[in-house]
Amino acid sequence: MLNSDQTEIDLPPTHSESESVFSDCGRAGSAEDASSIGLCTQSRIAEPGEAVKKDLQHLSREERRRRRRATAKYRTAHATRERIRVEAFNMAFAELRKLLPTLPPDKKLSKIEILRLAICYISYLNHVLDV
Repeated sequence: MLNSDQTEIDLPPTHSESESVFSDCGRAGSAEDASSIGLCTQSRIAEPGEAVKKDLQHLSREERRRRRRATAKYRTAHATRERIRVEAFNMAFAELRKLLPTLPPDKKLSKIEILRLAICYISYLNHVLDV
């Protein structure tokens, strides 16, 4: 499922190879006639992203997603979100560590040691309450 940061690219249908670029021009006699009159030349000015859209249209949904994720903008946004997540995770471990009794009190514990000590301490507190 996609969240608001991960919208799917909606691509408009493009002309097939057998279809003329000037098919939207009301069927002018030829491409030369249409361009000399000025019909369609202004309406068919390529937008900057149009070539990219044509290239992406034939790709599968997964391939379009992979390519979108390979952009610098996406990578920097993802790195920022990940940094925030890791900082929150580390702060939660620091808060849990402050609640656990150890000797010496300032002893540095790894994350797995903090979790194991928390399990033991909760078991001990449950035992104290039961007695």
